Amino acid sequence: MMGRSAFSRTGTFRPENLGQNAMAMIGNVCFSFFVIGVLVFTIMAATYEPEDPLFHPSTKITTFLTSKSNATFKADNSVVRTGEDFMAANETVFGSIINSTDVDNLVSAETIDGGDAASASQCDVSGPIDCKDPEVFHLMMRATIDKFQDIHFYRFGKPVAGSNDSTCDMAWRFRPKEGKAAAFYKDYRRFVIDRFENCTLSIVSIGEYHTGLNARKRKKHQKAGLEKTPPNLDQANALPVVGEFVNDSLPVVESESSFSHGKYLIYEGGGDRCKSMNHYLWSFLCALGEAQYLNRTLIMDLSICLSSIYTSSRLDEEGKDFRFYFDFEHLKEAASVLDKEQFWVDWNKWQHKDGMNLHLVEDFRVTPMKLRDVKDALIMRKFGSVEPDNYWYRVCEGETESAVQRPWHLLWKSRRLMDIVSAIASKMNWDYDSVHVVRGEKARNKELWPNLDAHTSPDALLSTLGDKIEEGRNLYIATNEPDASFFDPLKDKYTTHFLDEYKELWDETSEWYSETTKLNKGVGVEFDGYMRVSIDTEVFLRGKKQLETFNDLTSDCKDGINTCNLAAN
Repeated sequence: MMGRSAFSRTGTFRPENLGQNAMAMIGNVCFSFFVIGVLVFTIMAATYEPEDPLFHPSTKITTFLTSKSNATFKADNSVVRTGEDFMAANETVFGSIINSTDVDNLVSAETIDGGDAASASQCDVSGPIDCKDPEVFHLMMRATIDKFQDIHFYRFGKPVAGSNDSTCDMAWRFRPKEGKAAAFYKDYRRFVIDRFENCTLSIVSIGEYHTGLNARKRKKHQKAGLEKTPPNLDQANALPVVGEFVNDSLPVVESESSFSHGKYLIYEGGGDRCKSMNHYLWSFLCALGEAQYLNRTLIMDLSICLSSIYTSSRLDEEGKDFRFYFDFEHLKEAASVLDKEQFWVDWNKWQHKDGMNLHLVEDFRVTPMKLRDVKDALIMRKFGSVEPDNYWYRVCEGETESAVQRPWHLLWKSRRLMDIVSAIASKMNWDYDSVHVVRGEKARNKELWPNLDAHTSPDALLSTLGDKIEEGRNLYIATNEPDASFFDPLKDKYTTHFLDEYKELWDETSEWYSETTKLNKGVGVEFDGYMRVSIDTEVFLRGKKQLETFNDLTSDCKDGINTCNLAAN
């Protein structure tokens, strides 16, 4: 017994079982690798974050912006996407919708609280309408909800006196029922109210968009007449409200002490000026992102140069105000920024006296991470004259990309321009379909877009639209075709609308013209090409059904022949 091997054979290791054992071991190993693979994949998926809202690495966008090649890829100079375009339009954020039942419940509650005092009081048939009367308020809300069937209401303001004894003005916050944009809208209209001999009231008419001027400004700390508070008030307050009064005055430093204790970042020079709006924002948001990373105030130049691709003169135009195109009120409230012109006035006044130093950086390869410990009051990045190394966005490339994120959420489109969009949509009662028809140079270039001209002809459009848009609908046509009569054949089936039908919204008598003229120191502002394409695009995007040229109307590729797969990547 002592002579037997210590490794005695059990039944498991019999020679005849070796094949089965080997197969079992291989199976166990394979299963282990499978479990480990699933675990690794799950961890990667859970921790992955897209690098940027544009969903492309910065190197790809940089290549696009700096490309000088003669390839068939053509730059798209349409409107840029901004922060609000990346917000999810989650209905729970907006809160509960106000309907007629809510008004009835309010009436019942006020009747219980007030007893029969209101009914016992005598009314003066010949006297002015009392806009503060709850009965008037209830009547106006019911009439508004009944008239505008394609929007949801979230707040009604208390009525105020209108232009005479028989009118009242009232404001409300709303969203289109089928709205995809994460934003609120505000309208205020004038109501004509009649009182009969038996003291009952009736709404005679409701004015057009923004006619109730006396209800435009909500008094400070004034409670809404009727509002359902959203479940997440902070998220709701972070949304744009188109139609509210815009306060985009320049921020000012409170005192010398406040200025001297501040830390600042400024970008000077470079080759970004007069480039496309896509290029401008890619660079500007790099600077803003670095300022936030360094916990410094960004000194920004509000005077921008508009590229010739957007101007009627076909020349680059200096002196355009940032506030013409973007929401500066939101930016200054959500980030620390100062106007460059005012900053230098304060710097020259206090810098020497308060011992404020400047740290100069002349190489874009000096990363923000290397500047975190700089104690000087002002960091100045100075860019040279050689493109593309003098583009601001070069700062955010390479290793910086993982540390500095462009703060897209801080940049919204101008609410003055978006109010024009809201006005146009309101004139169609937010009940329209839209089609984007690209023609112009692309339609004439048969080499790159061989079918576009034929596919966007009136006959072809009638055939394509007939299968997708119901006859008799309001149809908004966003297009670069200068001659609107080109689309006259479509009028037999649809009520067509074009941007130029609404010129009164930006002409010299408009609110937009008045407010932008004030921003421009009394000089009238041209409604330029970028503003046009911005509004045309945004109105198109609010249509109930939307047909795009290169997805729905033609088989041609958006950027020229053989580029459809490239655009998808």
